[in-house]
Amino acid sequence: MITRIWHGRTRTADADVYRQYVIDTGIPDYLSTPGNRGAHIWQRTEGDITHIWTVSWWDSYDSIRAFAGDELEKARYYEEDKKYLLEFEPQVIHCDTYVFQAGPSV
Repeated sequence: MITRIWHGRTRTADADVYRQYVIDTGIPDYLSTPGNRGAHIWQRTEGDITHIWTVSWWDSYDSIRAFAGDELEKARYYEEDKKYLLEFEPQVIHCDTYVFQAGPSV
């Protein structure tokens, strides 16, 4: 499994509206792509700036390519992002992912 992580920064005053925008645009695009295993939004506020990460899980790099195109490391942006983001980070990161789960207690 591969984890894809995108990061953006917005003004804290815009964070709730922007998070909902991501929920309405990017998250459905992730989830409707074959090979996607799910996604999270992580959010952290530092004063006037709020960081937002989308973290998504994929079966393979080919699955990611179906979402992102041939330039896998290139961040994908949407039309309204320019209203909210303080900058456009050019790249995302991908990590090989190993999952461990706790078993039932005895």
